[in-house]
Amino acid sequence: MGKYYELANMIVENVGGKENVTGLIHCITRLRFTLKDEHKANDDILKAMDGVVTVMKSGGQYQVVIGNHVPEVYEEVIKLLNLKDTQQPETTPENGKWLDRVIAVVSGIFQPILSIMAACGMLKGFNTLFVTLGLYSDTSGGYLIINAAGDALFTFLPLFLGYTAAKKFGLKPMLGLAMGAAMCYPGIQASALSAGAEPLYTVLNNTMFASPVYVDFFGLPIISIDYTGTVIPVILAVWFAAKCEKLFNKFVPDLVKFFFVPMLTLLIALPIAILFLGPIATFGSTLISEFTLAIRSFSPLLAGAIVGATWQILVIFGMHWGFIPVYINNVMTLGYDNVMMPFFACTFATSAVVLGIFFKTKDKKLKQMAIPNFISGIFGVTEPAIYGMLLPLKKPFIISCIAGGIGGAFYGYFNFRKFIMGGMGIFELPNMMNPDGSMGNIIVALVGIIISMVVGFVLTMIFYNEPTVQPINNRISDVTTNSNLTKIKQKTHKLSVFSPIKGEIIPLSEVADEAFAMEILGKGVGIIPSEGLVVAPVDGIITTLFPTLHAIGITSNDGVELLIHVGLDTVQLDGEGFNAFVKQGDNVIQGQKLLEFDIEKIQKAGYSITTPVVVTNTASYLSVVKESVQSIEGGDLLLTITVS
Repeated sequence: MGKYYELANMIVENVGGKENVTGLIHCITRLRFTLKDEHKANDDILKAMDGVVTVMKSGGQYQVVIGNHVPEVYEEVIKLLNLKDTQQPETTPENGKWLDRVIAVVSGIFQPILSIMAACGMLKGFNTLFVTLGLYSDTSGGYLIINAAGDALFTFLPLFLGYTAAKKFGLKPMLGLAMGAAMCYPGIQASALSAGAEPLYTVLNNTMFASPVYVDFFGLPIISIDYTGTVIPVILAVWFAAKCEKLFNKFVPDLVKFFFVPMLTLLIALPIAILFLGPIATFGSTLISEFTLAIRSFSPLLAGAIVGATWQILVIFGMHWGFIPVYINNVMTLGYDNVMMPFFACTFATSAVVLGIFFKTKDKKLKQMAIPNFISGIFGVTEPAIYGMLLPLKKPFIISCIAGGIGGAFYGYFNFRKFIMGGMGIFELPNMMNPDGSMGNIIVALVGIIISMVVGFVLTMIFYNEPTVQPINNRISDVTTNSNLTKIKQKTHKLSVFSPIKGEIIPLSEVADEAFAMEILGKGVGIIPSEGLVVAPVDGIITTLFPTLHAIGITSNDGVELLIHVGLDTVQLDGEGFNAFVKQGDNVIQGQKLLEFDIEKIQKAGYSITTPVVVTNTASYLSVVKESVQSIEGGDLLLTITVS
């Protein structure tokens, strides 16, 4: 039993028992129950419990205020309620640039498997290297097992992405896993559908999307596609399944929800994915490959540049698979491929950018990621580097595309070719030797590698810089360095907290929330924002960032624990109107941008924008005194804390 089991058990008992609970979420300070009958809850007993701050009722929710330990109590409560799978999904804010939102979604889906992807890529590379060196053959049992360990994730990628995408979109994770497994099911893969059979007919005949149909789904054509190793089809499928599950949860009676909702979700979402969403993603890949062929007939140099510059983007969306049929067809019919091969530059451009980041960054986590990602990239597996480093950092990703484009242009101009299928990264080089034994094509390959890596590394060293943020208010910039702050604090024994928001200050007692107004959560102030921006009030670390982004906890370098709660009951917005620029565990400096929020959207939804800023460990200090001003700018002095 966990540390908070007894408290959780008493809370469940006194909210009317688990049969009285129809839903539970939590925000940064409180458990938010949805009860069948609030009259069954024992308010007075709950308020008197050790570990419970108070009880509130608002927005149709029965709120038990816990304080800083709410996540731990929540975990124990959901175990007692058998609601383990009803936790809030990860959220992606809807405001901001569309590209930022797409990057946030894709990075979030891949983040949980990045380390495994890097490990698998290194295994595949080393396995090929050892075979090339003659340590064992590619028919040995050792090769088979190591190759299985390295290749399994990439072959069955839809299973992994089905799980992580489900968590991102709010679908039950096991349902997402089932969706991914179904899309890899041998019986519905292209090879299984077409094996030894004549097509019934061809859809979209006489177009670039012409597809043979071997079986149908109650009269609807099933386009034969191999989904193993793909990305976009399963993400689209899980996104649609999440919508279906949410809809069915509204209408299916509680008595049979446990099995009827997942059954209906699979029954509707999987056929839609196989019949429509998968083919749409595949046709997008086909369109791109046909466009590239047309460009190559006009200018090989330009076509090579386009392939090299856009290949990483195609990899992100899994659309690079649209080039595979072109590649195979060229090798089988012409004896070589020169259309797809400019992408070869990207492998080494990406690796060089990662190496440049290793030499420039001071971030220990980035350094730790860089070396395995560099090795994996040299061996031909760039996804861990793309999703784990380049894409989140943005500028390095752009640099890798530029370097890949330059290397690709070189390959296109010199008619770079590959004669035998197989191999990855540096292990593709033997397959690029001219059939007559001449070394001209290999020399082109090596020169292209050098060009791509030099361009990528040099551009990274010149243009990549660690993110730095200056304080918003220049009036205090001369006292915000760690050394100056330390000297000041040592002399005065007072700590300063600067305003995270521009707006009008009101006393906490005027905040329309009992937990804040009674200073139960700590002393501080309320701010009515005049602009939707939150900046760091101190130098410190982000200790809590709630998934809905409406509340953020910061612990200063001096130990001051602060809570900034944007609006009241804004947890109900589920992240809509909020955008975060930091994550939990980040170190921040005073004045650094933390959050953006849409004041108009919050007000239109019927919620107050009043933002409490409180010192949650008030009891550790002699006093917490607010500045005697009515309006304040972000970065102005807000609170003075007396230590001794």
